[in-house]
Amino acid sequence: MSKIILDLCAGTGAWSKPYADAGYDVRVITLPENDVFTYEPPKNVYGILAAPTCTQFSLARTTAKTPRDLEGGFQLVHRCLEIIWQCRYADSLKFWALENPMGYLRQLLGKPPLTWQPCDYGDPHTKRTDLWGYYNMPRKKPIRLTEDQRRSCSVNNRDLPEIPEGYVLPPDIGRQAVRRSMTPQGFVRAFFQANK
Repeated sequence: MSKIILDLCAGTGAWSKPYADAGYDVRVITLPENDVFTYEPPKNVYGILAAPTCTQFSLARTTAKTPRDLEGGFQLVHRCLEIIWQCRYADSLKFWALENPMGYLRQLLGKPPLTWQPCDYGDPHTKRTDLWGYYNMPRKKPIRLTEDQRRSCSVNNRDLPEIPEGYVLPPDIGRQAVRRSMTPQGFVRAFFQANK
């Protein structure tokens, strides 16, 4: 029987792709097909990857037009944690990880065991990202960015990955925002190697 991996708030499913490619039973729980708020996990979940929306927690968010809604943003994080807890209570969960760009979520969950950047795992850009959970630490393979790559990162003008074929773009999120939020492939591979 295949090991079940839940990919909560998965977006494009980039983080769980190595598991799917390796034959794991990956369940992508993301809108519009699956709603995390109504999802009930199956028994015997092996691992959980969670990437709740960072909109309310982002340091880059400006609040001039719309105020920050930490309580509303945390509802999704809380639901991800409830699913994680349910699976852990069932005594089948081997690992779980919850990812979010470094920001205000730290004020609610505390300092995470890992804060990383894509260049720590071989991808040519920066974006401080926090990773809470219970998992084996992915092995870093850092690269040094060129001056051009650093400049591109500082103005958020880096080369972006392509959206996978068949992905349904949410009506309230632009194409570029989805591409910027995709989990970098160097980290994805390192996390999979450490947490099989």
